[in-house]
Amino acid sequence: MSFAKLLAVVALATAALGSPAPIYNGTDIAARQLAGQRFTGDATFFEPGLGACGITNGPNDFIAAASHQMFDTFPGATANPNNNPICGKSVTASVNGHSVTVTITDRCAGCGGLGDLDFSPAAFQQLAPLSVGRIPGMTYVFND
Repeated sequence: MSFAKLLAVVALATAALGSPAPIYNGTDIAARQLAGQRFTGDATFFEPGLGACGITNGPNDFIAAASHQMFDTFPGATANPNNNPICGKSVTASVNGHSVTVTITDRCAGCGGLGDLDFSPAAFQQLAPLSVGRIPGMTYVFND
């Protein structure tokens, strides 16, 4: 086979392959499967500071702490909470016709259920006044 023909065959084969398919490890696949899945629990609020993800936040940041059950069992979680793949995930929480989108930056040790979220004061106030304290029946979905 001549070099020109070989080059043409290689070019056609390469074009037929197109872009390589993305390669995901098991953690990526499991985390992606959570996108759009609905979780239900209680909404509470706390005074943020340096969180389990290694990020410092304040009361006006739109963040939340995931329940310790969710945080500790999130696909890819290791002994180092700073490296937990849940850190930085966006979730949208809704209850009683109100919703808020927040970033997960902490772990809620006091949360009782898998679907509980502990919000910054600013984020919680998008759902209800701080005087409410706890909102049962809040739902949320992972956005990414």
